[in-house]
Amino acid sequence: MNEVLTGFLTALWLGILTSISPCPLATNIAAVSFLSKKIEHQKAVLWSGICYTLGRAATYAVLGFAIIYSVVSVPVAAIFLQKYMNKILGPLLLLTGLYLIGLIKFQFASRTISDEKQKKLADSGLGGAFILGLIFALSFCPISAALYFGSLMPLSFGHKFGLTLPLVYGVGTALPVLVFAMAIAFGVKSIFKWFGHVTRIEVYARKFTGAIFILAGIYYVLAHIFFVI
Repeated sequence: MNEVLTGFLTALWLGILTSISPCPLATNIAAVSFLSKKIEHQKAVLWSGICYTLGRAATYAVLGFAIIYSVVSVPVAAIFLQKYMNKILGPLLLLTGLYLIGLIKFQFASRTISDEKQKKLADSGLGGAFILGLIFALSFCPISAALYFGSLMPLSFGHKFGLTLPLVYGVGTALPVLVFAMAIAFGVKSIFKWFGHVTRIEVYARKFTGAIFILAGIYYVLAHIFFVI
């Protein structure tokens, strides 16, 4: 039970860390700016925030399911993972951790939609908010790609409820927008000030998580590659 809960909490934390990273945070702030145009309709803001969250969560869940199912449904791939997953996980965690703390760099192309199209989607009701979340989720940048493919996917392969972890991760990535929408629904309009401090938190949270990944990677390398633990 503790292992299952740890997996869910880890997936949620990875999603939150993604949400406050510069690139995803920019898309979330863009979503907030569009939702705030309906600020006089508090319930509309709340439901739009929920639909945006569902859009992001659904995207990561479908992508995760496709990756996991395509791998485990191939006998050769499934056997390979069972035999070598722990050996692969160590170097993968090390690389992800080194990237998160800034010691190595990766180039990753990120695509998004124009401001005009974002505005049209945001103004088109709950369906538009859902699609906006879906599209923003697909706009991978280096940090979100590293956390999703380099951390969440390996975690999902070894977890009892691995297929649900991308969904939890997706909720975490939209958490700032969801918090904003709930705050507006309850009349807390000063929530805008919160976004000004998030980037400061992100630097320390990312480096802390990177350090944890490095330590975990070292453990897996020593235990499953060199067999010294």
